[in-house]
Parts: sequence; structure tokens; C-alpha cells
Amino acid sequence: MKNKEKTTLTAAEVSALWLQYMGDSMAVCVYKYFFKIVENNEIKPILAYSLRLAEKHLIKITDFFTKANFQLPKGFTEEDVNLHAPRLFSDSFLLFYSKMMTMHGISAYTLAITNAEREDVQDHFFECIVTSKELFQKIIQLAKTHPEFSSVPTIPSPDEVKFVESSGIITSLLGDKRPLNMSEISNLHFNSKKTGFVRSLSIAFSQVAEKEEVRGFMLKNVKLAGKDAESLDEILENDNLPIPKRWDAEITDSKISPFSDKLIMFHAALLVNTALSYYGAAIGSSLRTDIILNYKRIFNHAMQAGVLCYKLMVKHGWMEKQPESINRKGLAGKK
Repeated sequence: MKNKEKTTLTAAEVSALWLQYMGDSMAVCVYKYFFKIVENNEIKPILAYSLRLAEKHLIKITDFFTKANFQLPKGFTEEDVNLHAPRLFSDSFLLFYSKMMTMHGISAYTLAITNAEREDVQDHFFECIVTSKELFQKIIQLAKTHPEFSSVPTIPSPDEVKFVESSGIITSLLGDKRPLNMSEISNLHFNSKKTGFVRSLSIAFSQVAEKEEVRGFMLKNVKLAGKDAESLDEILENDNLPIPKRWDAEITDSKISPFSDKLIMFHAALLVNTALSYYGAAIGSSLRTDIILNYKRIFNHAMQAGVLCYKLMVKHGWMEKQPESINRKGLAGKK
């Protein structure tokens, strides 16, 4: 009972809750707009459920912070969404978006649990995983009925247990490359899909952003993400494996923004951060030098995008400052 009655939050707990508040306040804006434009009656309940979950999370996090006497972030409000904006995305893209963002959420909740000490905070993130699992399964079940759904390639079962006889890493640059293994296929397919998602979303944002700097950033993102996705596709195609569907055609020609530039740039930064995690994991599980070098190049592109995101958000006063430890040196210097 002591853990549940405790109100003090550790830095790790504050970090997880603070970042979730930022992400879910953005999600409330996004899904309110999505629910306004959706027409497909099978997709509509999924968007409604996503919105309810985000709103529920905000209430819970507010309770944690209030009891801990800790400052809530501002996050995103009704000022950051225009519910009267015309359709920018097709219904199919709304479903695909929900799938990608739900995956990101599940990954974040898992990490938050491992860093939380309070049982009630752990319970909160466990509950987030359970509800997100239900949402994800509903999305996949529906997505499989759509012609746009692209499944991860299958591989044949080996005839027997085998062991690696040589590293094949250095020679893979000089001679014939061995076939892709299952981890490499899985990561290549997922990262191609995710990077293609970034390209499509950047196309949409480049059309509607108000500030020229934001539009310019998004256009640069379109070019880099497109190039990066194609480099991953090429590796898959060289093994005669299918590549993920692209979603560029699911963006309409609307030039009226449903979201503030602040929300658009935060969304871009969020995708950069998650991409860096996934690319890093892919590098660690790849055993071919050509794949590793390709991921390193893509990783550097994401880092460059992250730096640009940071500069733009700071310049325009869009980046909320995360809570910090006490500046002892600063205090000692004051008279």
C-alpha cells in the first residue's frame, strides 16, 4: 500500500508521464480531426476508441502530477487543430496512421514500465499496453481486409538446425551477398514502411504548413525519407522479396491546414526520435555490412532532421522545456 499512497515521482516517472502527456494531447487534436473527416463506418469506431484512450490518459496523468504537486506541460489544445479544415488524408491512410502510432505507443509504454518504481505508475502503463493491444488487434483485423495491406514476407523452414560457419561480413562487400535472414527481412520491411509513412505525412504537412521554413523542412523530409525508403526497398527487391505499399496517393490536394505549425513540427520530431530507436535496433541485429552501412546513412539523415526540428521549434517558441534538476552552479553564482 505504501507504493500506491506515495505521491513523489522519480525523474524517470516524470519523464514517461510528461512525454505521454505531450503525445496524447497531440493525439486528441489529431483524432478529433480524423473523426470529423472519416467516412468509412468500419474505421470510424477505431478512431473514436483512439480518441477516448488519449483523453483518458490525459486525465490520469493530470491526476498523477496534481497529487505530486508537479507542473503539467501545456501540450496541445484546441488552438492547435482546425476541425473545419477539409480532408487531407484518405480513410485508408487514417487506419494506417493509427497502426503506426499505436505501435509507437506500445514501445514507449513498455520502456516506461521498466523505469517506473511506483506500483500505481506501473499499473497505469500496464493498462495502456492492454488497451493499446486491443486497439492494435482491431486495426490489424480490419487492415487485413483492405487491398492496401502489405504483409511482411514469409520464409521457408530450414531442413535442419544449422550454425554459421563464417562471419560473411567483410566479404559481403566484395563478393556475393548471402540471402537476407529473418531479422534483416523483418527490420527492412518495417523500416521501409515506417520511412515511407514519414514521407507521405511530410508531403501532407508540406502542403498545408503556414510558415515557409516549416514547408521547406517538410519538403526536405520528403526527399530524404523517399530516398531512404527506396534504399531499403532495393535490398528487399534484390532478394526477390515484396516491398511495402506507399501511401503518397492517399494525400489529397488540400492546402488548408488542420493543425498548427507547432503541432506539425512536434509530430515530425516525435517520428524522428522513434525512427532513431528503430534504426539503431536494426543496425544491432543486421549481419551484412551493406545493410549496416545503409542504416548508418539513414540514421545520419534522421539525426540531421532532428537537429533541424529542434532549431525550428526553439526559434518559434514551440518547444516546451522538459523539467530539469536544480542548477546548483547557477544558484551558487547568484548574490
